[in-house]
This record gives sequence, structure tokens and C-alpha cells, in this order.
Amino acid sequence: MTYVIGLISGTSVDGIDAALVDISGTDLDLKIELLAGKTYPYPAELRERILAVCAGESISMAELAELDDAIALAFANNAQNIQNGHKPASLIGSHGQTVYHRPPGGEGGRGRGGEGETRETRETRKQGGISSSSPRFPHSPTPHSLGYSLQLGRGAVIAHVTGITTISNFRAADIAAGGQGAPLVPRVDAYLLSHPQEGRCIQNIGGIGNVAYIPPRRDNWLEKILGWDTGPGNSLLDLAVHHLTAGAKTYDENGDWAASGTPCHPLIEQWLNQDYFHLPPPKSTGRELFGVAYLHQCLKDAEIYQLSSADLLATITELTAVSIVHNYRTFLPQMPQKVFLCGGGSRNLYLKRRLQILLQSIPVLTTDEVGLSADFKEAIAFAVLAYWRNLGIPGNLPTATGASQEVLLGEINR
Repeated sequence: MTYVIGLISGTSVDGIDAALVDISGTDLDLKIELLAGKTYPYPAELRERILAVCAGESISMAELAELDDAIALAFANNAQNIQNGHKPASLIGSHGQTVYHRPPGGEGGRGRGGEGETRETRETRKQGGISSSSPRFPHSPTPHSLGYSLQLGRGAVIAHVTGITTISNFRAADIAAGGQGAPLVPRVDAYLLSHPQEGRCIQNIGGIGNVAYIPPRRDNWLEKILGWDTGPGNSLLDLAVHHLTAGAKTYDENGDWAASGTPCHPLIEQWLNQDYFHLPPPKSTGRELFGVAYLHQCLKDAEIYQLSSADLLATITELTAVSIVHNYRTFLPQMPQKVFLCGGGSRNLYLKRRLQILLQSIPVLTTDEVGLSADFKEAIAFAVLAYWRNLGIPGNLPTATGASQEVLLGEINR
């Protein structure tokens, strides 16, 4: 058994999730025990700096270095804190803080068919001029260009401060192999949450939503696992709440505010025309697409409907729910028998209810109900990925990321 710390701050930039995990086994015999889990909020000033950079604000290299230092030190301090009262960990897996994500051949999370696509190109694609058999990213001037993803909070600093071997920069190796660099957790989900007879979707709802489709554990099942980013999770909701309250609130607790409103379905239909929702997997996105500029466009689109604040939040919440279900119905080989939610959005009771209504008879549960913390599943996953890297076991699934091969994920800092 190995004590490993998993650290991550997602696209919601709520804070740093830390999980102290006892891990044993390797694949189907993989076992984890969550010994401690806690979310450490960022200091307000640091969070605002991160969000500004994510929104595209220009900063100098010196300012970027200072931000990287501040995030690394925050991660290191929280890694030390999560061990209080427990046996010391021997390994840390730190995802860091994503501040920029560009899929292969795309710009700023757009990928194929994103906002950067021209009307002429879009029409050509619709008329069959660009088919699914074309190069993976046909709208890029360099069709085979690599993606890029930047996570701040470098592992060397965390390793030095804590004295614990730290594995970080997990996305780079998958991207170098032609992958999206995301999502990286489907292999972990497969070994922890698969079922012999039951097809499952594990739906993470952070700032961005991502799904892992896990077929029943039979007939080369590992090769049939799929995963991709479904679109906005909490990102637009949180930005809307911040906007509507002039910064007094940062999220809609339990979805109560949205639940008091009524979704505007013509708006939702309009927003679902965004090309990302119709882009086939593998695909990934981020705040570069579903961020501040996107929210401002949503607000502009909503003006003619004269929506109340509650109606606007209900409509944006519905977009998250409808886009998730649209992804399932459009891109899965078959619908799952159960859906398990995790991430901050799993605590949004209104969003969960809407997903259940839209999915009809398919039960919508949380990973808590199968013994894996919904709040800390992503942090646990990066603890496992670090554990695998230390053992020399590949962590990505090419069927999810689009990489050309399985690769070792993460850089080791001692």
C-alpha cells in the first residue's frame, strides 16, 4: 500500500482539492481508500489573478512567473496540511491550475468546427465537402499541429517544499502523442467504477463537463471506453452569478436561484447550435471558449426575451444539462444504464433534477453512491495517475484523448 496525495484546481478555480489516498493494486485489482479530503480556497486576490489570465488578460513574463510561484506554494502548503494526523505520503500527483488549453489544430478550446471556423467552411462541411474521414482537424492551417495546455504550479517547487517526490505536468505527454491531453481520468474511472454487466457514464461537472463512457466489463471492454469534454459545466453558471450579484456571490448554491426561474427554450436551441456541441470526439475545451466572452454573448442573446435573473440562470443551467444529454445521444454507441455525477456540479440539486428528467428512466446518481467521493474524485484520479507513473504504467486512454498510443503521464520531480 502507498500513501499518495492528489492535488487539482479545476476550471472553476474554486480552490485546491487535496486528497490523501491509500492505493494498492494496479488495474482491475486497483483499490483506493480516501484517508482525508479537503478543498482549500484560494486567497481572493490569487483567485482573481488566475481568472483574469484564464479570461485572456495580458501579463508580463515576470508576472506569469510570480503567479506560477504563488500557485506552486499554495499547492505545496495544502499537500502538507492534508497529511496532518496521518502517516506521511510518499508521493504527490499534482495536476496544477490550468490557465490555457488549446486542443490539437484549434485555438483556445475551439478545436474542429469551433467559433474560429468561417461560415463558408461550416457550410462546406455541412454539404459534405469536409467529411469525418478528413484529417482530424481539417480547419487548421497545419492539420497535424499539436495541442497545448498550460498548468501552473510547477512540481519541482512542490517537491522541494514538501520533500515528497512530486509528479506533475500530466497532459504534456498525451498531447505530444497527438492527443487532446484531456480527459485523463477515464482509465482511472474504468478500474474503479466499471461493472460486469452495466454500461455507465461517469460525468464530471467542474467548470467544464467531461464524460467517461464505460461499457460492461467484458469483450475487450477497455478498448471501447470513450471520454471527452461535453461543454460547459459550472463555468457559465458561476460567471453569471458573479455578474448578476456584482461579485457578491460566486455560485448558485444547490441551484436554488435557478430553480426559482423558468428556462427559455428558444435560447437554449439557439445556443446548442454552437459548433463545439456537434464536434465528434475526441474533443476538449475550456474557459477559452466557455468563458467571459461567451457569457457576454449569452447575455446579449437573452436581451430580447427580457428574462429575470432567475430565468437567465435557469436557462444557463438547462444549457449544461441539455448539452450533456445531447452529447450522450449523439456520440455514444448506446445510452448508459446508469449515470454517476461527480465534481462541484454534482451538488447542484436543480441541475441534477434536470438531468434526471432529460434522461428519463436512466438513473442519475453520484459516485458517492458507489463508494467514490464525488467531491474529491478528480484529486483521487491524479493520485492514481501519479502512482501509475511511478510504477511505469501508462495513464492515458487513446480512445478518450485521441493520442496515437498509450504513454506514461507526468514528469517526476524529486
